[in-house]
Amino acid sequence: MINWKARFRNLTGTLGFRLAFLLAIALLPLGVVSALQSAEMLKESRARSEAALLGETMRAAQSDLLVVQQARGAVSALSDVILPMLQDPASCSASLQALVAKSEFYTLAAFADVNGRLICASSAAGTDISESLTFRRAFKEVKPWILLVPQGMLSKQPVIVVGQPVRDAAGTLLGFISLSLAHDALVDRALSAGASLRPELMTFNGEGSVLTSTVRPEDRDTVLPQSHSLKSLAREATDMSFTARTLDGSQRAYAVIPIVPDMLYAMGSWPSESQAVWYLRALPSITLPLVMWICCLLVAFLSVERLVTRHVRVLRSAMLGFGDGKRIIGKMDMATAPAEIRDLAETFENMTDTILHDEAEMEDMIHQKEVLLREVHHRVKNNLQLIASIMNMQMRQAHSAEAKTLMKGLQERVMSLATIHRGLYQTSGLTDIRADELLVEITRQVVQIATGPGRQIGLEHSFADVRLTPDQAVPLSLLLTEALANALKYAGSHDGQPRLWVSMWREGGTQAVLEVKNTMGPRPVSTHPVEGTGLGAQLLSAFSQQVGGRVDISQDEDNYTLRVTFDVRPLNEGEARISGGAVR
Repeated sequence: MINWKARFRNLTGTLGFRLAFLLAIALLPLGVVSALQSAEMLKESRARSEAALLGETMRAAQSDLLVVQQARGAVSALSDVILPMLQDPASCSASLQALVAKSEFYTLAAFADVNGRLICASSAAGTDISESLTFRRAFKEVKPWILLVPQGMLSKQPVIVVGQPVRDAAGTLLGFISLSLAHDALVDRALSAGASLRPELMTFNGEGSVLTSTVRPEDRDTVLPQSHSLKSLAREATDMSFTARTLDGSQRAYAVIPIVPDMLYAMGSWPSESQAVWYLRALPSITLPLVMWICCLLVAFLSVERLVTRHVRVLRSAMLGFGDGKRIIGKMDMATAPAEIRDLAETFENMTDTILHDEAEMEDMIHQKEVLLREVHHRVKNNLQLIASIMNMQMRQAHSAEAKTLMKGLQERVMSLATIHRGLYQTSGLTDIRADELLVEITRQVVQIATGPGRQIGLEHSFADVRLTPDQAVPLSLLLTEALANALKYAGSHDGQPRLWVSMWREGGTQAVLEVKNTMGPRPVSTHPVEGTGLGAQLLSAFSQQVGGRVDISQDEDNYTLRVTFDVRPLNEGEARISGGAVR
């Protein structure tokens, strides 16, 4: 994923891509105009298709709707004349039977009282229909209805029931008059309607229940719209047409016609124009702008590649190589490049010549400074060793033990300084000193001076590879010398073999710890040997401040431990100091 992102950024950051993108933006209005024209053509085509569907739906549903409207008119007329006829139920049933016989669609005409008993019916008079769905719904809502019953109570076939309540002059509900139409006969009539392009027809009531359909119930998902329910379509008061996806995902055009508002609706649909047809119709309007757009981009890309990009790549490659340390730059062929790029290439060549000349002079100057600085450290080391030798001669001529001890301590300090300068002289970079090399040498030298034939001390040391600046290495070495001198002075043991441990390690990434630990013998020792007024205690305190650390002392019956914790300074401070000295 990261490689793809990097490649994408590299591609979009090129000059050719950006110029092509700008040209594409410049030509975008032409493409937008073409797209708007295509969309308008598609919209107009869809509107014509929907208008044609609306007319075909009206034509296909006309026969069925005429039968349903006739049935609704017959029910309305029967509701007005049924009351006198109820006085003679037999005559009333005969009249309804004659009405059914005259129509090829009517299967039952009946009047049911409020208790659900058929008082007057074309057949099955006296039957109790109080438990039927039609009666319960009519009794609950008490208004005209058109309803599809999957299984008629008497015919056992799907029927469409058209009915309305019957009231007396006072408005009291007396019962319901209804006509049942054979559903299959209506469907067959719709299928037989001739048309060059016949839509799938579906009628439904105001509650969204399907009344008739030219599609089998199990296939209705291929016709019903996904975004519009039949109940929501029934709430529309006018004719409407739209295009939507069916429940199974295909695209169809729809037309909805309210036959009897709030009661009866017809919906026709047929497949919408395919995407291929849309593309074929839109192709003539967008082909020419698209070809022009592609040709302009291609010409612009080739022109930029020929005149600019390839020369910029050569110049970029030379700059990157010079920036990565490559100091030999080949000949850059800029003969066919524009004048601006040629000037840029010449300026780069002049700049590289100047930088190479300045670098050579700077390297020579640094080498001279380094030689001089090494010579200074070497001479300081020799002078300190000479001073130590003179002190050794003077110490031999001293008669008092106190004077010898004092001069011996001074000699050790001078020798430690000489060792430090030798480490600085031997350091290649002159900006950092390895503590594991410098402090090991100082430790061995101090212990060697303090021991002799009559006194042997066991030494163990462990130093981590900690790099120090000279400003920290010098005071830390002096601090170690004073700590070793103090440890050797009071070192002892119960078994006659004093031991000394010197170690240094990193702690927490930015800190280092120097620890000097010695065993203690049976003779009494001061509880706070470095906190007195002696020179050693003062030097330990001063050197720890120069290092930027703190001194912690702990003591028990057998061991005495001195620990110095300090922050290791960044090596760039030493580099800055060296470079600053070179400038001065």
